[in-house]
Amino acid sequence: MSNLLWKSLVVSPAVLGATLLLSGAAIAAPNTTTEVSTVETQVVTEVVQQPEVLAEVPASSGVLAQVQPYSNEGQNLQSQVTSVSQFSDVQPTDWAFQALQSLVERYGCIAGYPNGTYRGNRALTRYEFAAGLNACLDRVNELIATTTADLVTKQDLATLQRLQEEFSAELATLRGRVDALEARTAELEANQFSTTTKLQGEAIFAVTDALNGDIAGKTVFQDRVRLNLQSSFTGRDILNTRLSAGNAKGFINGGESKQTFEVSGNTANSVNIDKLTYEAPVGPAQVYIAATGGQHSHYAAVNNPYFFDKTDGGNGALSTFASENPIYRIGGGSGIALNVPFGKPGSILKPSSLTLGYLASEANDPTDGNGLFDGNYAALGQLNFNVGNRIALAATYVHGYFGARSTLFDSGLDDGAIVGTDLANNLRSTNGSSTNSYGISAAFTPSEKLSISGFVSYHDVIGFGANDNYEAWSYGVGVALPDFGKRGNVLGIFGGAQPYSFNNGGGANSGDIPYQVEGFYKYRVSDNISVTPGVIWLPSTGQNNNSEDTFIGTLRTTFTF
Repeated sequence: MSNLLWKSLVVSPAVLGATLLLSGAAIAAPNTTTEVSTVETQVVTEVVQQPEVLAEVPASSGVLAQVQPYSNEGQNLQSQVTSVSQFSDVQPTDWAFQALQSLVERYGCIAGYPNGTYRGNRALTRYEFAAGLNACLDRVNELIATTTADLVTKQDLATLQRLQEEFSAELATLRGRVDALEARTAELEANQFSTTTKLQGEAIFAVTDALNGDIAGKTVFQDRVRLNLQSSFTGRDILNTRLSAGNAKGFINGGESKQTFEVSGNTANSVNIDKLTYEAPVGPAQVYIAATGGQHSHYAAVNNPYFFDKTDGGNGALSTFASENPIYRIGGGSGIALNVPFGKPGSILKPSSLTLGYLASEANDPTDGNGLFDGNYAALGQLNFNVGNRIALAATYVHGYFGARSTLFDSGLDDGAIVGTDLANNLRSTNGSSTNSYGISAAFTPSEKLSISGFVSYHDVIGFGANDNYEAWSYGVGVALPDFGKRGNVLGIFGGAQPYSFNNGGGANSGDIPYQVEGFYKYRVSDNISVTPGVIWLPSTGQNNNSEDTFIGTLRTTFTF
C-alpha cells in the first residue's frame, strides 16, 4: 500500500492551467440637463443623476478594473429615506443640512440610506450629499414641468442655487465619472457574454494507479472537463446546460472502483450535453425539471457534506460510493421533482421539507416498452428533517421499474453500474423487474471543524419470472475535517459496504461483503485550484473471498473557473 501511495503521489499532472471566463453587466444612468424656471425667476441648473444600482463585477479584466472604482460610489440609492434628520454623521448645525432637510421634507425629495448613516470617508460623504441634492433638483424640475411651479418658492430656488454652488466641485466630479462609466459600460455591453447567462467550468487532471494481482502496474493519466451554462430569467430560476468531455475509465468492470470524475459512454474526449435541467420556485415550493441527465441527488438532500459535490464531482470524495447513498443512483434521466417546505422556524425541529421526484431513463424513445411512463423509471419520496442547526436527517423511498438486461445502480445511464457489485446490480429477469428501496441518511456537524455523516439502504428486487427475486444492502459512514491544515482544505475518511447481494445467483466464493475504505486530503492551492491525493482500499472485489486486496491511488487536480 505504501509503495502504491508514493508511486501515485509522485506522478502529478505536468500542466496546471485554468481559463477564467468572465461575464457581467453594469447599468449606468444618464445625466440630464434641466432648466428650472418660474414666472419671476429663472434658474438654470445642471442635474447629475447618479446611478441607482451598479452591478458588482470582478476587477480582473482591463475594462472591469476601470469600472470597479466607480461602482462603489453612490450605491443603493434605490432604497432611500425622506428625512435628512436620519443622517447621523451630518451635523444638524450645518447650514447645508438644514437647507436640504427643509427641501426634502417640503418636496418629498429622496436622500440618504435606510440605516441612517452616510458611508465612506469625508469626500465620499460630500459626493453622496451632492447626489441627495440632485434628487431635490429633480423633484423641483418635475413640479415645474407639471405646471405646479407655484408650489416652488423663490426662496427655495435661491437655496437650491446656493447649494449647487457649494457642491459644484462634487457635482462636476460625479458628472465626469458617470460619463466615463457610460463609455466603459458601453464597451462592456458590446463584448459581454450574455445578460442572463454565466459560464462556470471545471477541469480535472487525474493520475491513478492500482496495486492488485490482476491489474497491477497500470498507471494512467486521465481528464474530464465540464462547462456549465447557468441562465436565470427571473433572478430566482436557473437553467443549467452542461457540456462534458473526458477520457477517464475505471480499473475494474462494474461500479466497485468507480471514481467521480469517470465519464459515461464515449471516453474519447468527445463533447456532449450530459445535463439539461431547469429549477424555479412555484409558491413556497421548488420545482426541478430534467430534460436529460437528471439525477435524484440534484434535487434531494444527500446529507453527506464534504464527500458529496453537487456541482461537478471534482471537489468531494474520489469514489462514487463515498459520495452519496447508492439509493440516489437508482434511475435517472428525464423527469420532474418537487420540494415542499414545512415546519416553523424557532422550534427545535427546524423548517423541513417533503421531496417527490420521478425520473425516466428512456423518456426520449417512442418505441413500445419505452417512453416517459412505459420504460425504465424511478420514483422517489423523501422526508427531510433538520434538528437544531447541527443535525440533518432524511428518510428515502424509491420505487422503480426496469426492463430486461438493466442495471440497478446506474443513474439511468444504461452503460454499467455506477456503484456496487455485479450481484447487486444485475437484474436477472428477462421479463423486467420492480424494486422497492429504503434508505436513511444523516449528517452531524458538532463544530465547523468536524462533520460526521452516514447512510444505510435496503433494496428489494422483485423479478417478473421464476427465482428472479433478490435483496441488496449498502451502508457507510464518513468523517470529514474541514479547514484541516489550511482554510479550504478537507481531510476525509469514509468506510462501509458497497451495494451487495447474497441471493442473486452468486457462486460458492461470493459470500464476502465488499467493504471499501477511502481516505483523501483536498489541498486548496488557490480559489480556483485544488489537489487531492487519496487511496481507495477494496479488500474483496466482486464479493469474492478469494480475491486479492485492491488498492487504488489517485492524485486529482481540479481547476474551477
